[in-house]
Amino acid sequence: MRVFVTGATGFVGSAVVKELLDAGHTVLGMARSDAGMEAVRAAGAEAYRGDLTDLESLRAGARNADAVIHTAFIHDFSKFAENCAIDGRAIEALREALAGTGKMLLVTSGTGAVSGRPGALRMENDPPVPSEMMPRVSEKMAEAFASKGVKVVVMRLPQVHNTEKAGLVTYTIALAREKGVSPYVGDGNARWAAVHRADAARLYRLALEKGRAAKYHAVAEEGVTAKEIAEAIGAGLKVPVKSIAPEEAPAHFGWLAMFAGLDMPASSEWTRKELGWTPAGPGLIEDLKKMKYE
Repeated sequence: MRVFVTGATGFVGSAVVKELLDAGHTVLGMARSDAGMEAVRAAGAEAYRGDLTDLESLRAGARNADAVIHTAFIHDFSKFAENCAIDGRAIEALREALAGTGKMLLVTSGTGAVSGRPGALRMENDPPVPSEMMPRVSEKMAEAFASKGVKVVVMRLPQVHNTEKAGLVTYTIALAREKGVSPYVGDGNARWAAVHRADAARLYRLALEKGRAAKYHAVAEEGVTAKEIAEAIGAGLKVPVKSIAPEEAPAHFGWLAMFAGLDMPASSEWTRKELGWTPAGPGLIEDLKKMKYE
C-alpha cells in the first residue's frame, strides 16, 4: 500500500514511516524543510514537500496515495488552541482530497483529550472532551466525515516515550532542570497513560492494515502516577522531589499546569483484542531511568 504520512520526520511519524517500510508498504513522507526531505529519503521513503498550513500540498499528497496517516502537529503548547485550529483545517483538506474514495484517513488524537468518569479508565467508546475545554479537534472532524465516503480512524496517543523523549514528560524534565526541583501536584496520584514509541508505531500499522472506522487507544501502561514520574526525574537530574499545592502549579508548570494534576488513565483492552496488538517495549519509568540528563 502507498501511504501518505504527514509529520514524517517527527517523533511519532518517523517511527511510523520505519514500521510501514519494514512491513513492505511504500511511503510518501511529508517534510517542511530540505533537511527534513533528506531525512525522509534516508529512511527509505519518497520525500514530499508540504506543510500543515499549505492546504493544497496536503490535498495533492492525499490524492497520490492509497491511505493517509496524519501524525503532524505543531507542538507549541503556548499556542495550543491556534495550533489545534491549524490541525483542523489540515484534516479538512485531507478529507476533501479523499471524499468518495473509501480510502482510509487515520488521524491522531490523545487519551488526555477524552472524557471519562473521575477515577475511571478512559475507554475507546468514551467521547472527546468538549472542544471549549480541550480544543484538539481531530476527533470532532473525524465524526463529521462519517458520511463523506472516507474511512476515518482515530488513534488516541498517551505519553509516547523512549530514552530520548517522553511526551509531556519531556517538558516537565526541562522545567525541573531549569528550576532545580521536580514537583508533583498534591498527593501525586494523578495518572498518565503511556506507550513506547515502537509499540505505538506498530499499532498505527495494524490499524492501517486491519482497522475499521473506529477509535483506538495506543496504551501500554494504563496509568503511571505523577509521583513516580517526578521521582524518576528527580533521580536523573539529582534534584529534590516535593509535593506542591494545586494553586502553586501554574507558577511552576506554566501552560503545562492544565495537565500536571490531571488524572487521565486509559485502557486499551478493546484495541488489543480488535487488532491483535501486544505492547512489548519498556515502560515509561524504565525509559526515564535510562535517559541522559546531562
